[in-house]
Amino acid sequence: MRRLLVLFALAGGVALTGFTRTDTHAAHAARLPGVPADTLTRTARLQHLLDVLADDSMAGRRIGTHGIHMAARFLASELHRDGVQPAGDDGYLQHVPVARIVRGGGTYFMLPSPHVDFDTLPPSEVLHSEANVVGRIPGSDPALARQVVVVGAHYDHLGIGRPVNGDSIYNGADDDGSGTVAVLEIARDLTRGTPPRRTVVVLLSTGEEVGMVGTRWYLQHPVEPLDHTVADLQIEMIGRPDSLAGGPGHAWLTGYGRTTMGDELAAAGLPIVPDPRPDQGFFFRSDNTPFAVAGIPAHTLSTFDLHADYHRPSDEVTRVDFAHMTAVVDAAIRAVRLLADGPKPEWKAGGREGLGGGR
Repeated sequence: MRRLLVLFALAGGVALTGFTRTDTHAAHAARLPGVPADTLTRTARLQHLLDVLADDSMAGRRIGTHGIHMAARFLASELHRDGVQPAGDDGYLQHVPVARIVRGGGTYFMLPSPHVDFDTLPPSEVLHSEANVVGRIPGSDPALARQVVVVGAHYDHLGIGRPVNGDSIYNGADDDGSGTVAVLEIARDLTRGTPPRRTVVVLLSTGEEVGMVGTRWYLQHPVEPLDHTVADLQIEMIGRPDSLAGGPGHAWLTGYGRTTMGDELAAAGLPIVPDPRPDQGFFFRSDNTPFAVAGIPAHTLSTFDLHADYHRPSDEVTRVDFAHMTAVVDAAIRAVRLLADGPKPEWKAGGREGLGGGR
């Protein structure tokens, strides 16, 4: 999750080859040795997936590093294993051209634009291997299959930074490893259960922490038309309970009153309430924001309780409450199924205040 309340501060499947020995080891480490994934409980699957994604070997998954590239391949392998169709420009990978420009003591990550000509930049400032991980689950209802629901999370984090108590790896287990593995579990449920009526796009985005560059690139290059996209639900920081949301198993939705999405989820009995801290501006601090600016009803599901490990090396898997997280993932699966099968969300009067743009 982005620390600052910034709308846009910057200008604006993997083919299962190219795995290294380390990548393959990491992918297999997500399952208990000798135990088929389908025999694991949901809690066990979530824990083992997060153990891999937030392991020190991923080096904090910062954009532009080997760790995030290894994470992308691991996530692609999981989508492939679960039967999600590849939807990138290279298998599950949607390549995202990013420039990393260091000027005046600051580092800026930028997409191509009329103001940023990559051909004029030094080669060292162009990142060639960044990617979103994108899959597709086709809709089953001929009347609704052309409509699209995007479910997403960002898999990048802060990498290696200033040591705190001797630890310099910012693992990002909660931010947003928890949301990323939740989306994998949602995709798994959709491919193994009753097919969704609408098409579901799985979007695991890069670069949220540096200006939401992955999501902004996706919106410029959607794998399904944006005018067919009826909703976006992001999952972010669900690893610990929030007492203000109702405690373990309960979650909150950013921008709850802006669209009818929250009302529909509440009417279905899901344990999801309005964001209890609207003063924090969380609606503008996650990857739902670019979708909302584009006019698509979009929210983020979270249980972030402002814990002290946010953006610190202590955001480790050992701090995650997996019983709570499993209950929230159960609710998130039901939420995505409602979005995929039920009424599409609509903006309420005044719901797009502060967004501009749109359709």
